[in-house]
Amino acid sequence: MVDDCGVMAPVGGKDVLCLASGGGQQSPAFALLGARVTVVDFAEKQLAQDALTLAHYGLTGRLEQGDMRDLSRFADNSFDLVWHAFSLNFIPDPLPVFNEVRRVLRPGGQYRLQHHNPLAMDADEERWDGYGYPVRTPQIQGQEITFASDEWEIEQEDATVVRVVGPHEFRHTLPTVLNGLCQRGFVLQAVREDPVGDPDAAPGSWAHYCAVTCPWLTSWWQAAN
Repeated sequence: MVDDCGVMAPVGGKDVLCLASGGGQQSPAFALLGARVTVVDFAEKQLAQDALTLAHYGLTGRLEQGDMRDLSRFADNSFDLVWHAFSLNFIPDPLPVFNEVRRVLRPGGQYRLQHHNPLAMDADEERWDGYGYPVRTPQIQGQEITFASDEWEIEQEDATVVRVVGPHEFRHTLPTVLNGLCQRGFVLQAVREDPVGDPDAAPGSWAHYCAVTCPWLTSWWQAAN
């Protein structure tokens, strides 16, 4: 779902940038809604999935390999919407990204962002202690986080699951994110906690952990006119 907070303006005939959003999920959705779609992602394999999915539906889009901190290939005021998938925590400083997003957005354009809830970053489900999920480290901007497990479980096309080394992740405090966007002329439109989880699930399970900690935050912003 691309309008996960119910505030997205119509995108038919508009220019949409899927930022760090390769993988073939959002680009066809926006193209089917009538948008002119551009995807920027650091991973060529992710962009290949976009190419495959767009072709499957007979759609087109501009696919660009690059760093989300450098959008210099795009002119100022190029897009009506920047849809930013979870990736901000893979870099130690989010402000260069905010600078670039603000520059390429047209006045009144929207910015959708998802990032880790900084208060819950090091309190994963494997650290259930019988009472809760302890937060063990100070809230320091740019701090690299060490998780209980440094591996991700990835489901393959044949339904088998493999474990791979996860990426480095960095904490971005709420003042850094909120003030960083407000100071660049963004106005908050909506906030969502993801995923909702299940408070009745077994303690120590992913569903229970999510209900207690709300691990991710999604927000929608509008660039000032």
